[in-house]
Amino acid sequence: MQAAKAGAHVRANQLGVQIGKFRYLVDLREAGEIVSSGNLTKVPLTKPWYLGLSNVRGSLTSVIDYSLFEGNDATFVDSSCRVLAFSNSLSFNSGLLVSKVLGLRNADEMDLIDEQAAELNVNQQQKKPWILNRFLDADGQIWSQISLSLLVQDQEFLHIGL
Repeated sequence: MQAAKAGAHVRANQLGVQIGKFRYLVDLREAGEIVSSGNLTKVPLTKPWYLGLSNVRGSLTSVIDYSLFEGNDATFVDSSCRVLAFSNSLSFNSGLLVSKVLGLRNADEMDLIDEQAAELNVNQQQKKPWILNRFLDADGQIWSQISLSLLVQDQEFLHIGL
């Protein structure tokens, strides 16, 4: 409110989420609803990171454990876990299991770190096309900016069957 009164333009267009032990920024235009992880119906003969189907407002939504998809430990499911559904604009009924929703973030207030610095991160993941940038916030936390629209174009992500 004070920034608005002062005429400053504050842009918080990213949703911060934690998946496993890593932090991600998701563009609000690509994010849909955030719902409880609730009941998931398992689907046989699918990869371990494909957790199953959930009913999100009458639509069957595939739920993915992104941490497992990336080759990390499975996301621990507890009461703070949510499913971040993809926006309807992506025409892809899917969602990511997130450990915590961390609220709106403004990447403009973070420092963009180069890829070499990001490689020093504990994550140690190779560069993926859907990871657009990595940022360092004022608390020293590393955030990876993920593009859901690019993720849904990945052939490995699309092939859930064993």
